Amino acid sequence: MTSGAVRKPEDAAVAVSSGRPDAGSPVSVGRPPWWLLGVAAVVAAVVTVDLLSRGWLEWMDLRVSEVVSAWDLQDSGWYWPVWGVTQLGGRGFILIVLAGLVGYVCWTRRTLLPLLRVLLALALLTAVIYGFKYGTGRTAPGYPGSFFHRDGESFPSGHVANAVLMWGVARWQAVEFGLPLPVQRTLKWLSVLGPVATALAMVSLDFHWVTDAVVGGAVGILLLGVVHALDALVLSRWVRARAGRRSP
Repeated sequence: MTSGAVRKPEDAAVAVSSGRPDAGSPVSVGRPPWWLLGVAAVVAAVVTVDLLSRGWLEWMDLRVSEVVSAWDLQDSGWYWPVWGVTQLGGRGFILIVLAGLVGYVCWTRRTLLPLLRVLLALALLTAVIYGFKYGTGRTAPGYPGSFFHRDGESFPSGHVANAVLMWGVARWQAVEFGLPLPVQRTLKWLSVLGPVATALAMVSLDFHWVTDAVVGGAVGILLLGVVHALDALVLSRWVRARAGRRSP
């Protein structure tokens, strides 16, 4: 059976041009639900407290690192392929993709909103992740053991947080501004699988501890939620207000 309400083609065009997500799109914008934000906050807090108190999770990290070190991927032919996977969370690679995506949307939709969202996400990511890193001072697995001092910058993983946040923002823009469905679906899968692949690759190369990756993912989810909230409260309202003032 079909619904009695028929959606006119021009209605969809208005939704896309105004920056509102098309209700008929099978891909969501990917805003983290409240329950997921709560779980992410609890995970980040519990893991951080356990590590700083030299609890069981630190012992687990050391055991996993011993196993991974025995693989010796850094001195094998697998190094560069696995390193390539880590770049799914690399800021440079993601920014190249975002530059094309955001540039296209800004030009075709005549709006700076996607650019403002990306800049907000980058500012929050940089401030929070490096605040975490310098605040905890955890050393990477390359050091003999797990230590917390001013030279450590391992916790949490910036690559994993970057993958969660920035692929999430890319997916959001693709869906909200009605880009072709294959683009939306590709970015949806990157927003889900990109952080997982990045985390596995970083741990496999012994670049990060397991808990670095877990908390990096949790922080990325929280930051994505914050960017969505700030957009709803400030950015989108400001852009709409400016657009209204320019209208005759």
